Amino acid sequence: MTSRKPKTVLYRRRRLGKTNYRKRIKFLTARKPRAVVRITNHQILAQLVEFGTQGDKVLAAADSSQLKKYGWNFSGKSLPAAYLTGLILAKKSLEKGFSETILDTGFKVLLKKGILSAFLKGLIDGGMQIPHGDKEIFPAEERISGQHISQYAQHLKQNKTAYEKIFSGYLKKNLNPETIQSEFIKVKEKILKNKKEDKI
Repeated sequence: MTSRKPKTVLYRRRRLGKTNYRKRIKFLTARKPRAVVRITNHQILAQLVEFGTQGDKVLAAADSSQLKKYGWNFSGKSLPAAYLTGLILAKKSLEKGFSETILDTGFKVLLKKGILSAFLKGLIDGGMQIPHGDKEIFPAEERISGQHISQYAQHLKQNKTAYEKIFSGYLKKNLNPETIQSEFIKVKEKILKNKKEDKI
């Protein structure tokens, strides 16, 4: 008679790909709130979360759809949107007295110069203290502001067919992709100066 090794059943949230328990244990031992960021098909969701015996407690929240309140009508999951969302979460966290955090990206890997790195840069520029290692992980300021998109749009405009195909989503909303960098600067200033109400 052969003995079979008992099958290990993973936690439900691990099976569903919602919780990385190895990471979670490290976060809990750090004893700091987590800046949790998740990317959906249309937007970036972010929360400052504190562990509690009765369950996690959300201390502050922001998502890229809130950028519309500041005049941002471009993509909600681009590098500029990620940075600005991080900036909003940082401002809300500081307003509630929280200045230190650690980044929780779930099962996503923090890629060099990627969207999550842009979000992290927004948190730091917004005044949050957060371990991040090498500064080389951050995208260049030009890319964060969307300058590459503006320049590409200007270059592509010579080819009307290609221009309308690539930027059809913006053009349908009467948005000019060449202005994305200037719009980024305006929105960033509004967030930092609190010119718009954002008590969400």
